[in-house]
Parts: sequence; C-alpha cells; structure tokens
Amino acid sequence: MIYRLYEYLITRGLTVFPREICFMLSDADILSDTGKVEEVLTWTKEFPAIQKLIFHISTNDPAKIEELIQPASLGEKTRVHVSTPGHDVTYGAGTPEILIALGKKGREEITDAIIKIAREDIDPDDITEQMIEQHLIFQVNPDFVIKTGGNHLTDFLIWQSVYSELFFTDINWGSFRKVDYLRALRDYQMRGRRFGT
Repeated sequence: MIYRLYEYLITRGLTVFPREICFMLSDADILSDTGKVEEVLTWTKEFPAIQKLIFHISTNDPAKIEELIQPASLGEKTRVHVSTPGHDVTYGAGTPEILIALGKKGREEITDAIIKIAREDIDPDDITEQMIEQHLIFQVNPDFVIKTGGNHLTDFLIWQSVYSELFFTDINWGSFRKVDYLRALRDYQMRGRRFGT
C-alpha cells in the first residue's frame, strides 16, 4: 500500500522523459528474472513519451537467452527487434519499440562500420561523424542508460551513448521494482543535459 502511494506521488511529479532508454544487463541478470523485461515494458507503456526500450544483454550464449525471454511473445504487444551476432529478427508492431541486443559489442560495431566505409572506397578526408553513424548497426541514441546491480558497463553503444545520461543502482535486476524505475526517471528529470558542452 505504501509503495503504491509512493509510486503515485513520484509519477505525478514526472513531466520530462527520455525518448530512448537502454538497460545494460548480463545473462546472469536475465537468469535471475526472465519476466522482468516484460514488466519493464508494462511500466513504460504508462509513459507514451518513452518511445524506445533497448536491452543489451551481455552473453556468450545468445540463443539460450533469446529462448528465455521469448521476444516473440513481447511482439504481441509492441514492435520487438532482436539482434544477435548471427541473425536479426523483428516481431509485432506498436510502441514503445523494443530492441534486444544479445552478445553484441560496441567496439566490434565501430570496427565493422569502418570496414564497410573502407569497402566503399571513400577518401579518408571525406569521412565524417554522420557517415560513421550511418554505417553503425544500431541507429539509436539512448537518452538514458540504466545499469542495475552495480557500476560495470559494457562497451555496447559506445558511440551512440556518448551523450547519454547514466544511472547506476545497486539493486539487482531480479529485485528491480516499479518504484526503482520511477526513481530513475525522476533522477533523469532532475538533470540538466549538456550533450558534451
């Protein structure tokens, strides 16, 4: 009862939202609570301003994790894109859009982008930031990156998240509650974004 009241009070005060939120997770996080992705999606649907959820799951066994979280069933409620080193697949339609990246590494993504540019015989003097961005696998720009269970980030979206606001919580993924999500959103609202300036 107290948590419901607290959730209500925080929600009532939220007026500024990130458009794209990225959760940095490990396979151990998913194993601790396979249904948490769907819970976060449910909470997010209360805030139409949030247009995209990104879940990066660091794992050496993407197929196993994909089976555990069952992205096809999430696709009944929204558009879900799953990206692994071996394949990409999209399910469903609706908002917010979800990107689930399994076992992808940011350094590899940037390296692959440079290789693609090199194969196009582009003069090095003509290479721009925009060109590199156009060759990246993930065309996303998370406003807010949430890391549960400590402060170790992966290098996922290393290019795209350079101006993202970072939020670290000691609460493990399996224990992450709606009130914790709301607190994170409140923290985001209180920040003055400077985009590197």
